[in-house]
Amino acid sequence: MTPGPRTPPLDLLGVGAGPFNLSLAALADGVPGLRSLFYEQRAAFHWHPGLLIEGATLQVPFLADLVSLVEPTSPWSFLHYLKTRRRLFPFYFAERLHLHRSEFDDYLRWASAELPSTRFGHRVDTVAWDTGQGAFTVEFSRLGPEGDTLSTGLAHARHLALGVGTAPHVPGPLRDLVRDPAALVLHSADYLGRRDRLLAARHITVVGSGQSGAEILLDLLRSRPDGAEGLTWLARTPAFAPMEYSKIGLEQFTPDYTRYFHSLPQATRDRLLPRQWQLYKGVSAETLGDIHDELYRRSLGGGWPDVTLTPGIEVTGAKVTDTGRVELRVEHGQQQSRGRLTTDAVVLATGYRERPVDRLLAALDPYVVRDDAGRAQVDEAQRLVLAPEIGGSVFVQNAERHTHGVGVPDLGLAAWRSAVIVNALTGKETYLLPDRTAFTAFGLAGHARGRRDHPSGAVDGRG
Repeated sequence: MTPGPRTPPLDLLGVGAGPFNLSLAALADGVPGLRSLFYEQRAAFHWHPGLLIEGATLQVPFLADLVSLVEPTSPWSFLHYLKTRRRLFPFYFAERLHLHRSEFDDYLRWASAELPSTRFGHRVDTVAWDTGQGAFTVEFSRLGPEGDTLSTGLAHARHLALGVGTAPHVPGPLRDLVRDPAALVLHSADYLGRRDRLLAARHITVVGSGQSGAEILLDLLRSRPDGAEGLTWLARTPAFAPMEYSKIGLEQFTPDYTRYFHSLPQATRDRLLPRQWQLYKGVSAETLGDIHDELYRRSLGGGWPDVTLTPGIEVTGAKVTDTGRVELRVEHGQQQSRGRLTTDAVVLATGYRERPVDRLLAALDPYVVRDDAGRAQVDEAQRLVLAPEIGGSVFVQNAERHTHGVGVPDLGLAAWRSAVIVNALTGKETYLLPDRTAFTAFGLAGHARGRRDHPSGAVDGRG
């Protein structure tokens, strides 16, 4: 590779331009003199296009946009987007706190196209630390519309921000069937693209207890004839439970709780995360209510709809039968019983996992400090903990649940986390962040946080 003319290193180079790095790009855009670029290998931005089901809404209020919870006057806020679309009055009269997903997708696509620092069709291939430059060397490829490499390039940046996002997770027993064109087995990320074929199937099984699984089941249910619904909903969780949505409960998605979680010993964090499944694997009470209403309506004649909802089930194996149907081997954890379910189609609402960055960061791997489980340690300012030989920072977005807790993938923390990164980059409080964000005091030391006095009812945490 022949390097081009040498230019001063960027202050920040973002890898990926999903919602979280778009938030960082938007806040960085408001900092005079901060030079940043964000490379995204996709040709254009799309936010979960397979799940933009008609009528589906966000689970967070519209203020959880790219910037508003930190800088509501930013030109990249959702309200400013509405102004550019001349839709402020319709939105005002709609009185909507929770947006349609399709509208939020359009907002994000607008921001991704208008932000001056985003570069789509650019894939970052490798990064390494250049001691002489005092910066990271970034090799990248420019891609054509079909993903073919058109050319290669080299960039230097003092700091990096990894926001490569997550990828659909397919459980091991079903991976071969997802790749088998003869089997109608797909991840929920591909739902809308194959919905028509699904509706033609006699029986459909949805696997996964979260919001996506519930919305897909409801959409299929509303599209099936009474008495011939042919639907089964399976989940590993012990119940089809509502997501935590009480005002005090939601304070676990605040910066206060994030800081508290980060302060805990890693062993405690690892024990705590699985117990919090209802914070992120639950379903909105409204969606559960809509499912029940639809089932109840179909039972008014005295019969039961052909719909089976069974929690506590794990799929342990799968195969295509001689007749072309899909046979699932299942196990009920509480009963300690096993069985088989034959269906015509399977939709896997089984979530997403962090995209691996091992190849991308191969040259930095010897310098990454890891915990006992081999996971990269991430400090409170969202930086990978690196050996002192590396003079720059590698910030991470949505890859640190093991260090920062359940709020990591939540849109409501995007702007705050981006502001934390910008403040770390600039070495000053470029964005004024609140000392306190929750009424709940997490831990003993939290009782006195943000108070000018020390009230008699507070516990000071001293032994």
